Amino acid sequence: MYEKNISDDRKKYLRKIRKDKMLVILTQLSILILFMVIWEILANQGIIDSFITSQPSRILDTFLNLSSNGLLKHLGVTLTETLIGFVSGVVLGVFIAILLWWSKFLAKVSEPFLVILNSLPKVALRPSNYNLGRSWNGSYYYYGACNFANCNHSRNTKWFLKH
Repeated sequence: MYEKNISDDRKKYLRKIRKDKMLVILTQLSILILFMVIWEILANQGIIDSFITSQPSRILDTFLNLSSNGLLKHLGVTLTETLIGFVSGVVLGVFIAILLWWSKFLAKVSEPFLVILNSLPKVALRPSNYNLGRSWNGSYYYYGACNFANCNHSRNTKWFLKH
């Protein structure tokens, strides 16, 4: 019923639009496939280091074997931690925003501190420079990378009692 009300010129125009869209998509896919083929050939020939850049065939094998190498488990843990961090950050941020909106005095008192925190690079707000997935031992503490919030001794209650 809708097709009957469309003029022939409009139909030609719509066909041209669809044809142009298909041409763009096919060109994009062709470029992607050509890039992957060239990448695979260069890695197989040793022209590029496949240890650093890998290969499309290795990446495909890894994705096809996600369940056998434990990657799905690790992706699940990472996704869970990301969602928990995001939700807790949003809830805490909304709570603090409401608190600052409600109390003009608290907003005025905390303003310079919030400006300073906002101007800091977010990387500087990490708990530690050395805690990048490694296990801690006592020698790392002496490099000065530990802070009070995340010190390698913070789980040891005797350390708190000593200092």
